[in-house]
Amino acid sequence: MAIVLLLFLFALVRSNAEEAFDVRKHLSTVSRYEVVKDITDNSFVPSNIPDQCTPIHLNLLARHGTRAPTKRRIKEMDDLAKRIEVLLQDAKEKESDLQKVPAWLWGWKSSWKGRFKGGELIREGEEELYHLAIRIRDKFPQLFNEDYHPDVYPIKATQIPRASASAVAFGMGLFSGRGNLGPGHHRAFALSSESRASDICLRFHDCCQRYKDFRKSQEPTVRKLKEPILDEITNALVQRYGLNFTRQDMSSLWFLCKEEASLLNITDQACALLTPSEVLLLEWADDVEMFILKGYGNALNYRMGVPLLEDIVQAMEQAIKAKEEERAPGSYENARLRFAHAETLVPFSCLIGLFLEGSEFEKIQKEQPLELPPKPPQRRNWRGSMVAPFAGNNMLVLYSCPTESSSKYFVQVLHNEHPVPMPGCGNSDFCPFEVFKERIVAPHLKHDYNTLCDLKIEEPERMSLTSKLWQMLWQMFRWLFSQRSNDTQSAKEEL
Repeated sequence: MAIVLLLFLFALVRSNAEEAFDVRKHLSTVSRYEVVKDITDNSFVPSNIPDQCTPIHLNLLARHGTRAPTKRRIKEMDDLAKRIEVLLQDAKEKESDLQKVPAWLWGWKSSWKGRFKGGELIREGEEELYHLAIRIRDKFPQLFNEDYHPDVYPIKATQIPRASASAVAFGMGLFSGRGNLGPGHHRAFALSSESRASDICLRFHDCCQRYKDFRKSQEPTVRKLKEPILDEITNALVQRYGLNFTRQDMSSLWFLCKEEASLLNITDQACALLTPSEVLLLEWADDVEMFILKGYGNALNYRMGVPLLEDIVQAMEQAIKAKEEERAPGSYENARLRFAHAETLVPFSCLIGLFLEGSEFEKIQKEQPLELPPKPPQRRNWRGSMVAPFAGNNMLVLYSCPTESSSKYFVQVLHNEHPVPMPGCGNSDFCPFEVFKERIVAPHLKHDYNTLCDLKIEEPERMSLTSKLWQMLWQMFRWLFSQRSNDTQSAKEEL
């Protein structure tokens, strides 16, 4: 009787644990913002900012909101539907146990079937940015009480439509009720973009040839790293459902799970094929891919973001200058608002040293490689759902504090609207501006974007010799020209 009772209690606990598992919180960078934005490190205690300190400037970097699958992924889903038909037919012919097959697979078609284009910001993504703007405005009323002017609130986005659409949705929320357009009292606002070919602030990865080559060289390594996990889970699914799934099928089913759960809130189809432990392994594999190709896995991944870091520090220094000169409100910039991609947000988070473990910050300062994030069930800081979900964002808020404090200006870092520790500043979220510049920013500024990204600079000696040769030829030309001028002048004097 006691054994039966223990088994019943074990089953009950396991059932409750599985019910509590929300797959939508484990979709790496495909996670919806509203689902994951409040996942934080409970052990971290944010700084108590003195009442006398007032915010004087805000830098925002936000990823675009939730988007539709891209054209390539839509085709992959259509191919998966055809593949499932083949698997079901094969199971029928082999007289397999069809009772194992989940009912939804029979006749399943992709929710995006018939779509010829994709990748656009969807309604949920618009709402994410719209409401984010309202929350930021409410949190920092001192910064957003001025009349709109593009020099006071510059808004920048990449030329990719989902990023610029995200900027528009954010602007509509930020300035809602402050204009005369329509029943919502909206107002027009300016949005600027750089060409994709030269946007080294928000699409530095697109302009960096060395990074493109590095990424291409690492993709086979990433595939090899993920293969054992995909194979293990593929074999489990074959046994569980009696269908002859392949590794590619498994990869497509995981993508389908992420899209259904994130975009459609459907968790009882593709996601239900997987156990919680399998989801955690697949999430880890995605996070490791992000670590290697976009994050701390290689210093180039984030150092190419130096132009963005310089732009952010420059904005802070200009705000301090305006404060020191006691310039009139409305005559200087209050916030610089940027909208881009995971390929921007992830490297920038690395530049300022977020989501590190233990002594990893010191390793980065010494340009030493980091180990891969620990595998489940071990705990890790590096999670795509926290680092760069849809609409994920990073805010650097500059504060002016009383002169009697240890420093006059401080920087607070918020990630997804929550204060986060900076290892470079004693694991505090509130850092003296000079310390921020010295310990976090300065080590990166010794790297020049063109030097990092230009493959031609691989032969400095050869280029140096070439330059010297041209210099010698130029000096010789100048000497000959001066001699000719002197002869001409002498001839004139003789005449």
